[in-house]
Amino acid sequence: MPQPTALCVYCGSSPGRHPEYADQARAFGAGMAKRGIALVYGGGNVGLMGIVADAVLAGGGRVVGVIPRQLVEREVAHAGLTELVVVDTMHQRKTRMFELSDAFVALPGGFGTMDEMFEMLTWAQLGLHRYPCAFLDVRGYYRNLRAMMDHMVAERFVRPEQRESVWFGEDAGALFDWMQAYEGSYQPKWIDRDSVHA
Repeated sequence: MPQPTALCVYCGSSPGRHPEYADQARAFGAGMAKRGIALVYGGGNVGLMGIVADAVLAGGGRVVGVIPRQLVEREVAHAGLTELVVVDTMHQRKTRMFELSDAFVALPGGFGTMDEMFEMLTWAQLGLHRYPCAFLDVRGYYRNLRAMMDHMVAERFVRPEQRESVWFGEDAGALFDWMQAYEGSYQPKWIDRDSVHA
């Protein structure tokens, strides 16, 4: 596929324990702006979310935030974005972020980051989209998750092709290159379907 035009980034609403998380988030946002890739994200001004958004904006890039109304009311919405889309529910937020994006990347984050990214992985598994999905593995943050995905394949709950379509790495430049060369394909989700009894 050509270089993504709008990249959805999932990441923590906290900066994390190590300064390198923030440093890499800042560098990643700067890299997006340099390549002319718009940022779609959760609309917050806190944690790695705010750092990535500020870096894209500082580089002259476009940033679209999507945030539930209840979080706006808690005063965590970023006030300086190119566009802020306010929705009513978390489900609407995830759907709208998907609609606005043509690639998905997870930086370090917690439960929310996992929830959002795994929904995109599931939709890809079901053939609902063919966009690239990747994890930027800062400080080995996703090392154990990568091993868990390999275990899913070994135990025949995930197809090898589906696992191999998910990128892990610590080099943001290599990630951007991978996305540009990505060719999405659909593999049926089911393994050993004939052995499943109705």
